[in-house]
Amino acid sequence: MPHRIATLIIKELQTLLRDRQGRMLLIVPVLLQLAVFPFAATLEVKNNTLAVLNEDAGAESFELIQRLSQARAFTRLVTLRSQAELRRVIDEQEALLALRFAADFSRNVTAGRPAAIQAVLDGRRSNSAQIALGYVQQTLQGYLDDRRAAQGRFSTSKILVRHWFNPNLDYVRHIIPCLVAIITTVSTLIVSSLSVAREKEQGTFDQLLVSPLTPGMIMVGKTVPALLVAMFQATIILSAGVFVYGIPFQGSLLLLYGSMAFYILALVGFGLFISSICSTQQQAFLGVFSFMMPAVLLSGFPSPVENMPAWLQCLDWFNPLRHFIVIVKGVFIKDIGPSILWQSLWPLLVIALLTLTAADWMFRRRLE
Repeated sequence: MPHRIATLIIKELQTLLRDRQGRMLLIVPVLLQLAVFPFAATLEVKNNTLAVLNEDAGAESFELIQRLSQARAFTRLVTLRSQAELRRVIDEQEALLALRFAADFSRNVTAGRPAAIQAVLDGRRSNSAQIALGYVQQTLQGYLDDRRAAQGRFSTSKILVRHWFNPNLDYVRHIIPCLVAIITTVSTLIVSSLSVAREKEQGTFDQLLVSPLTPGMIMVGKTVPALLVAMFQATIILSAGVFVYGIPFQGSLLLLYGSMAFYILALVGFGLFISSICSTQQQAFLGVFSFMMPAVLLSGFPSPVENMPAWLQCLDWFNPLRHFIVIVKGVFIKDIGPSILWQSLWPLLVIALLTLTAADWMFRRRLE
């Protein structure tokens, strides 16, 4: 039996690697995403335009505007002359955020009275606008603290902020571990789902079913190549994260790769189930795409799972990507131990058991 499975595994790997294009498709997309994603797929706000309507002629508003122009979130500052201009730059998306200083701003600041600033945000880009507003508020607070220090009036309390696991708030430290999960998801689903669909298109799937191979052996033969490809791609990403992007790997490689094996088993179950109900590679590819989009959106990568409604969080429990992102970020950045890792690992075991059982049932139906 091991010899039969090994023969099927070798045959699958030869199919994947027999031509130069196939080999390039396994490596080049990973390298391209490693080069692009850490800089493009970011929630940081940079290189935006800040519009300012200053109705105040005092030095205080001028100094604050100069400080705002130095913020890394804004590379361009537009001076407005009227409320109509303010409305226009927001309507036409020329500026992400517009500030209006009232005529008595400097007078109120000098007198120690509250000095309000009106902020107009582009609600069509609400997330970025809120982040940009946070930069503005931080700059304003720094300006007021400096004025208090210069006048000899120090605040009695101060919040000292520390960012654990990412002291410099480097967004690459969030992206690279997530890429390990997302890229291995894509490759595993494609390799596992298209392999069976390809057999059906070429007419060799029925030959497999009448061969000495049992449905369980066929599943193992289809699983191992996907596992090897995903592990290889994950190794490329981990190596680039450590040696190219300079992210220190804090945890255990044994824990990470062991968890990855269970995660890939869960994905292979989805892939084989998709392929078992599809007749062509095109149908299988569409099935993978239909699974991938909601899986990534609900994984906690673009937005926290806790922000979702309770019923959606319950449904999302069956999303393996949600659990593996927690594992890979925890091991990579935090050095979490087995006891904490187990909380996200056992759902992967349950999902793998369910999906592989469903795929096996579909294979056995073909034999009846």
